[in-house]
Amino acid sequence: MARALLIVNPLASRVTDDAAARVAAALGDVELRTTAHAGHATELARAASGEYEAIHVFSGDGGFNEVLNGVDRATPVGLIPGGGASVLARALGLPRDPVVAARRVRVGRTRRISVGRANGRRFGFSAGVGLDAELVRRVDALGRTREGGRAGNAAFVGAALQVLAATRFRLEPVLELTGYGRAAFALCANCDPYTYAGRLPVRVAPLARFEAGIDVVAPRRLTPLTLPRFAVYAVRGRGQEHARDVLYAHDRDLVEIVCDRPLPLQVDGEDLGDVDHVVVEAERDAVTVLS
Repeated sequence: MARALLIVNPLASRVTDDAAARVAAALGDVELRTTAHAGHATELARAASGEYEAIHVFSGDGGFNEVLNGVDRATPVGLIPGGGASVLARALGLPRDPVVAARRVRVGRTRRISVGRANGRRFGFSAGVGLDAELVRRVDALGRTREGGRAGNAAFVGAALQVLAATRFRLEPVLELTGYGRAAFALCANCDPYTYAGRLPVRVAPLARFEAGIDVVAPRRLTPLTLPRFAVYAVRGRGQEHARDVLYAHDRDLVEIVCDRPLPLQVDGEDLGDVDHVVVEAERDAVTVLS
């Protein structure tokens, strides 16, 4: 029996047969399994937990998320970046080159991290209710690129401009963070950065840490005057935690979000449909990763 399992998502943007073979060679003694349908990586990770010394996944963030939802606490997980963004692997400090990352995790140290849960679904780096989830949905609706990957940063920018232009760059409060107040949308972070725009880290929740609880950042409302300031917060990674027009909940074990109407929910860039109520929980010390 092989020492480790390598789960490969063939639909990820930068995954090819040749790249998977090179990653497997860099990892050494691994059994390679290719996912065949949505949720397959969760099934494979659940079955492999405790049976192998480590579980590696060569994928983008969607595949990473599936593995997080299947793996147990003790089995180390190696995240090999194969997506266009691969936010989770990058936030953990892994190289973007998949072969170099594979060599790193093969000899890497273990690190215990927390994960979040949104209505029971684990997430590694982010969950969002409202605006960012709507952007995920619109980009998904564009379909895959010719290479099989998700549309890139330009598509997200275009989707954001469409959504905001339709509201004249005004977003009024449409949800309640129980105990905190009303807001236009909510961004739930398990780490800093929240995501990446190309090489630029988007630092929505600068106090968030993998070893802590969940941070929730929720602008009370968005207007043409406040939008540039929020953008500066996200680029600089400071200011929002003390801003009077931003709700900021830091290192929380549970945050409840109640929507005025059904709103889109995303976790780690995956659309989970519309919700009118979200329970966001921190699952501390939940997963062992290789970094």
